[in-house]
Amino acid sequence: MRVYEFTTPMDSPLNAAQVRERLRREFKDPSLELNLKRSIDFRHSPQYRYRCELFSEGVDFQPYSLPEYKDVHSAPEVLVVGAGPAGMFAALHLLMAGLKPVILERGKDVHNRKRDLALISREGILDEDSNYCFGEGGAGTFSDGKLYTRSSKRGDNREVLHQFVRFGASEDILIESHPHLGSDRLPGIVENIRKCILEHGGEYHFNSRICSMRRKGEKVELACKDGARYEARAVILACGHSGKDVYEILQSVGGVLQAKGFALGVRVEHPQSLINEAQYRGEWREGFPAAEYSFVQQVEGRGVFSFCMCPGGVLVPSSTESRSIVLNGMSNSARSSIWANSGVVVQIEPEDVAGDSPLRLLDFQMQVERDMWAQVQSGFTAPAQRMVDFCKGRISSALPRTSYAPGIKSVALHEALPGAVSRRLRKAFPQVKIKGYYTNEALLLGVESRTSSPVRIPRNPQTLEYEYFPGVYPCGEGAGYAGGIVSSAVDGIRAAESIAESLKNN
Repeated sequence: MRVYEFTTPMDSPLNAAQVRERLRREFKDPSLELNLKRSIDFRHSPQYRYRCELFSEGVDFQPYSLPEYKDVHSAPEVLVVGAGPAGMFAALHLLMAGLKPVILERGKDVHNRKRDLALISREGILDEDSNYCFGEGGAGTFSDGKLYTRSSKRGDNREVLHQFVRFGASEDILIESHPHLGSDRLPGIVENIRKCILEHGGEYHFNSRICSMRRKGEKVELACKDGARYEARAVILACGHSGKDVYEILQSVGGVLQAKGFALGVRVEHPQSLINEAQYRGEWREGFPAAEYSFVQQVEGRGVFSFCMCPGGVLVPSSTESRSIVLNGMSNSARSSIWANSGVVVQIEPEDVAGDSPLRLLDFQMQVERDMWAQVQSGFTAPAQRMVDFCKGRISSALPRTSYAPGIKSVALHEALPGAVSRRLRKAFPQVKIKGYYTNEALLLGVESRTSSPVRIPRNPQTLEYEYFPGVYPCGEGAGYAGGIVSSAVDGIRAAESIAESLKNN
């Protein structure tokens, strides 16, 4: 294997097909590249950098290709709870394995879900089953569609990326170091995935929020809020990081849960021009990608870090219950907004919250979200404060423009947030090593609290089966084993693989 690297100017990027053509011309042989990646190199004058791992002629290497889907109209059924990334990609893998996925989604299809999102911002009306967290596609559908993960231990992500390309994503996601789809393109891709699953014999049931679970002979029976009942020998639980009712169902049948660390803080919004100026060192020009940033610090023994950065994005209300405030960020594919936003959050560990209940961190999370609403007591208006004012402990007399459509209110966020969170954030912001980052042009909005699930559903590390209820396979963010679209999808695929192996042997 050889590694070949080259660069191109920022105004002349090459797409995947163009890079392959360049490799053919350069080496004059049928070598194939593996793990081709394109990134932006900011070390000197900004440029695109390409890294290609090449196999010499004669080496037995086959490019990755997806298996075909099977017709499963008459195949054994597997219930899939949740139509987010873990559920969707588990269902697609079940098709490949010759099993019939029956998807139960508490929310609406992605088209009708958009209408409910509009009602939140325009009229302050929240559907607790159809919002920015719940509904077809899951929370990631309206959060930029980032397709990268920091972990290399979760599994092979090629199936996930190639599936996205098959259903409408640009082939460039296969080579980008930080690929993203955009919240304008993801709904169409999600619809295409649903059509494929239905065409091959799978089922979708929307507005199907499960409310109970029980054994029925060799099968697991799920009852839904609408009165419908479904049963199968295997159930994939892909409920997402906000599916608190699923934890209550598991406890009701004698299941054990574990408290899990998560992170909580604020969304930070800067003018995108300020971030571009800093990251491109003054060399940004029209047509260049909107600049990203990330940072990690240790403050008083806890991590403080940026999370879910949305360049050229907007802020959105992500509450799943009334009288609570939760924020998230999203970007369309062009990332063309005049704002940049990111979560900046503080790690919360189980020992930081008193008590011994496995749900104590979940209760803490929800209480902070309700406390944010108590600061404004008006729809989904968000409490806000300028960054320097926050760090110096003074209320902002006036607030800058924001992308957050429901509106903002000047609040003493430094007092409203939990003391340890506020204290660590106030120490961290002045230390961020991004030129101009610490400024009163930056706006802090509360609260960013849905970074990951504060609960873990323990499972057998080999089979991925829930140890307290045979036939149930928890996966993805809601189970506490993933964080983001790709890692959730990979975990869903692993659950589907394990079920296919189990049913084959039994």
